[in-house]
Amino acid sequence: MIKIPATLSRRVLYPLQERVFNRPTFAYLAELEQSQWLSRTEVEALQLEKLRRLFQVAHAHSPWHRQRLEAAGLSAQSLSSLSDLGRLPRMDKRDAAAHREELVWKDVPGGAYRYNTGGSSGSPLIFHFGRERQASDAAGRMRARRWWGVEVGEPEAYLWGAPVELNKTDLVKTVRDRLINQLVLNAFAMTPVRMDAYLDALEAFQPQCLYGYASSLALLAAHAQERDRRPRLDTLKVVCTTGEPLYPHQRELIATAFGVPVANEFGSRDIGFTAHETPQGQVLLLSESLILEVLDEAGNAVAPGEMGEAVMTGLCSQAQPFIRYRTGDMVRISPEADRAGRGLHALAEVVGRSTDFLVHEDGTIMHALAGIYVLRAIEGLAEFKLIQHSLQDVEVLAVPDARWHDHAVLSIKAGLHQRLGESVRITVRVVERIPPEASGKHRYVVSHVRLGGELDRATGDNHGYR
Repeated sequence: MIKIPATLSRRVLYPLQERVFNRPTFAYLAELEQSQWLSRTEVEALQLEKLRRLFQVAHAHSPWHRQRLEAAGLSAQSLSSLSDLGRLPRMDKRDAAAHREELVWKDVPGGAYRYNTGGSSGSPLIFHFGRERQASDAAGRMRARRWWGVEVGEPEAYLWGAPVELNKTDLVKTVRDRLINQLVLNAFAMTPVRMDAYLDALEAFQPQCLYGYASSLALLAAHAQERDRRPRLDTLKVVCTTGEPLYPHQRELIATAFGVPVANEFGSRDIGFTAHETPQGQVLLLSESLILEVLDEAGNAVAPGEMGEAVMTGLCSQAQPFIRYRTGDMVRISPEADRAGRGLHALAEVVGRSTDFLVHEDGTIMHALAGIYVLRAIEGLAEFKLIQHSLQDVEVLAVPDARWHDHAVLSIKAGLHQRLGESVRITVRVVERIPPEASGKHRYVVSHVRLGGELDRATGDNHGYR
């Protein structure tokens, strides 16, 4: 398998790609390398400075935010401390969806790019981001990799799945991945034969970092153990998980199978990468790019160490500002400082929303996003819950909005038949609301199909999670 020399990728090809796309990734990476060593007081002063700039942008280019700021008596000039942010009402996903045209700065330098959330919350959101947000995500991830000894441009493998990876197989995309030393493996079609091929590909590629959905990496690890196979990955330094909660038994399973530590990260598409785990076992916030408030049901700040809702302000969200945005995730901020001496804030616990695998009628195992991507594309579908009762029986609970039309049910069935098999019985029930689970968690993809044997260990939710 062809690999580009890491130095060439790091110093020439990767920076060239970012310049072509007008992303200030490497300049921001250089800033992050310095700012992480500021004191906590200095980090929060930097947050305040960036918040003032965000208020200026929001007031000038986002009419909805301008109205809110003026009603709260807030401006960039009057902002004297981070606590002033609490005077502004919180926004949620419904606000972002209903007022999108009043939020987006389409002429933001570098351009505003339309995107949507993964939909694992059951309510996909169309939003826009700019080049600064992209640079923040990429640079934050690069810095976190360096904590584990993985330098920019070193080989990384991704167990991933998204429409662009599934449908776009042209040479340009493949060549671009390889030029920056990235290997992408599809998490949406994990048959035993394909997982054998993935293990072979990883051994040939010899990545320093393996990255992907927590459940998909756990599934691949369980498969390797079932095959009694210990992948020969001599250069691997860390496995990084994302996209969903990482359960302790999954962490142990992945670490045992691949023989390296596991680092979890926390984030979302609308806000971006939020926090990364360090070799010291702490999860550090990307404090230079966002402000995290942890609030109770009444909107009051909870004490450090107490559980509350994560309310985020994206300091790099100029294209469509997310200011005091209710993520729906439950977290605990840690009162402990970073053990390595950084001034970044630390998270003690992240309680997000979990998803299950889906299984094709022929037994192929797919990440839940394979079904979520179908449902989130249906116009008029405000919320959903997909329940796989058996290989031949799938139920979809659908909450319609004003754009719902009679053909939506046919579109849902056609899309899921394509993903899960033509003979699967798909029942669509239109409902007014979808209640949470008895635990209070919102699980919008649930499968009752047993994977069998050791593979069931990869998906259980019986030990709690970090």
